Amino acid sequence: MSIERKLLYLHGFMYIYIMITIEQLKATQDRLSDLHRYLDIENKLIQLEEEELRTQVPGFWEDQKAAEAQMKVVKGIRNWIDAYNSAKDNVNELATAFEFYKEEIVTEEEVDEQYAKTIALFEDIELKNMLQGEEDHMNCVLKINAGAGGTEANDWAQQLMRLYTRYAEDHGYKVTVQDLVEGDDAGIKSCTLELEGDMAFGYLKSENGVHRLVRVSPYNAQGKRMTSFASVFAFPMIDDTIEVTIDPGRLTWDTFRSGGAGGQNVNKVESGVRARYMYLDPYTGEEKELLQACTVTRDQPKNREMALQLLKSQIYNIELEHKREKQAAIEAGKKKIEWGSQIRSYVFDDRRVKDHRTGFQTSDVNGVMDGKIDGFIKAYLMEFGGE
Repeated sequence: MSIERKLLYLHGFMYIYIMITIEQLKATQDRLSDLHRYLDIENKLIQLEEEELRTQVPGFWEDQKAAEAQMKVVKGIRNWIDAYNSAKDNVNELATAFEFYKEEIVTEEEVDEQYAKTIALFEDIELKNMLQGEEDHMNCVLKINAGAGGTEANDWAQQLMRLYTRYAEDHGYKVTVQDLVEGDDAGIKSCTLELEGDMAFGYLKSENGVHRLVRVSPYNAQGKRMTSFASVFAFPMIDDTIEVTIDPGRLTWDTFRSGGAGGQNVNKVESGVRARYMYLDPYTGEEKELLQACTVTRDQPKNREMALQLLKSQIYNIELEHKREKQAAIEAGKKKIEWGSQIRSYVFDDRRVKDHRTGFQTSDVNGVMDGKIDGFIKAYLMEFGGE
């Protein structure tokens, strides 16, 4: 039976729409009961009361770091309760609309629209419930690097930067460009974006890997079909409540002039910084160089502070992956940017974008490039979110 409505075929050419059935209405009510049970709403209400009491003790804000951590706990619990209450309200509205239809107060279309809205809300809550890792609720850092191919690859990296910026805007996330290296003629060689918002990393961890573009290149005089690659590396942005140890003896700094617009100060003063850290992996014994640059401000100390935070976040992510036995996911992020290692293909001429991990695909290329990637994210989490 269709999620939204049943379509009956009559007399060869005539189609009529049938409103949702009483069985579908009952199924939403049963689904609400299941949601109440596996979200453990009764226990969350008790937890919320207890955690809110902790915020009312004298001197609560004297320890700023501890206070902010506690407020995050309160907000997290309240968000789940609010989500359940929203689902409950929508189920009640659906039941009311169903009864009003019998009295000819509302139309079939209005009932079906409320049903579709209720189902979409259930799916959104159930998807979020799969994101229970400590890191899933953190902000997300995306590093985009152009593959080999010069201007064509640089242009592709810039298109991906725009894609994730539009996605962030659509979902209410704040985007900060922490570092940007422009291409020689067009596009970008690399960039580092920070997306701030609830569960930003939980959703965008699905974007980790190599993205392949196939199109007739505007940079090719013969109008040939070209293939370009860019890598996207996603990791959670930690805050001050998480301690990551940095060995000063393994850390060095480079300073350089920031490129691009920004006035004479940006071009003449070495405000840009790059942290070089020789990381010794405690799990494998492997030593590797980690690099994090920041050019977001004209203030070198502030850029240095942000680069160090990015470095700590990267180390946290590496150790987190080890602890969760996801070494394969880390290796995927280190694959050479070439044919055969891609997670997703964007074929502009054929109007097709396909994820090779889940098989999910769409013909709405323009929508995807405008940040409409929720379908890909959902498919990934449904298949791999339980790991």
